[in-house]
Amino acid sequence: MRRIAVINQKGGVGKTTTTVNLAAALATAGKRVCVLDLDPQAHASTHLGVEPDGTVPSLYDILVSNKAIAEVRQPVGDNLWLLPSDINLAAAEVELAGVVGREVILREALAQDAERFDFVLMDCGPSLGVLTLNALAAADEVFIPLQPHFLALHGLSKLLETTALVGRRINPGLKVSGVVLCLYDAGTKLAQEVVTDLKTFLDRSRAANVPWAAARVFDTKIRRNVKLAECPSFGKSIFGYAPKSPGALDYAALANEVLGLTAPVVVGPVRVSVEDTPAPPELSATETRMAGDVPAVA
Repeated sequence: MRRIAVINQKGGVGKTTTTVNLAAALATAGKRVCVLDLDPQAHASTHLGVEPDGTVPSLYDILVSNKAIAEVRQPVGDNLWLLPSDINLAAAEVELAGVVGREVILREALAQDAERFDFVLMDCGPSLGVLTLNALAAADEVFIPLQPHFLALHGLSKLLETTALVGRRINPGLKVSGVVLCLYDAGTKLAQEVVTDLKTFLDRSRAANVPWAAARVFDTKIRRNVKLAECPSFGKSIFGYAPKSPGALDYAALANEVLGLTAPVVVGPVRVSVEDTPAPPELSATETRMAGDVPAVA
């Protein structure tokens, strides 16, 4: 089982979009996937069709009231389950302030859960508080969605410092596996420069004793696509809403990378393969193998 925390303290970079749609792509590929919504805004829950109205158990009950995960988890699709969030989760930061071992409550709850999954994806809020620390303490890996702007690179250093601190004090096995570039526009010089700078930084860290020493920038870039912004309002992943859109093709290709596959991932009526799906002419050779064949939608 791979436990992956999807984090970035900056908002609007594609954390929830990546968590939900990558989870849906992996589930479509036949993997058992559970999404944990650790954001009090409950965007991942809404995205998967679960209204955060406080009438159903949520992660708040697990963290604060010691409710078993099996009592909170609910199916939201084939091979796909959700531990939802609601606004009560915002109070958990305060209510857990004086609790000894508050950073490992989620890890202990997952250890006691008898259900086994191939992937557990944790959607974290735009902060580095107790909820995100619980995700980092429970995770094996970290994925960092990043918008290709220079200010995003500046914020990355603080995020990496936090993972290093958690690795030293709470979760020695934690590692940063990769960076997912979201809202990507291959036609801009800025995006290409940011990617170059990011790869240079990661390459310089290869010999260092840090959690991101083996991290990579995923070859798949998540292009700007209005369908990705529309599908949460319908309570669907991109594969249920617009399976032929560039967003669906990109997240299917990302799932291939995460699985280490070159075989097709079947998405509705579309068979997407990182080998046989052409891309827009302005993409590089590497991106050509991974991206879709529909131009980005601004």
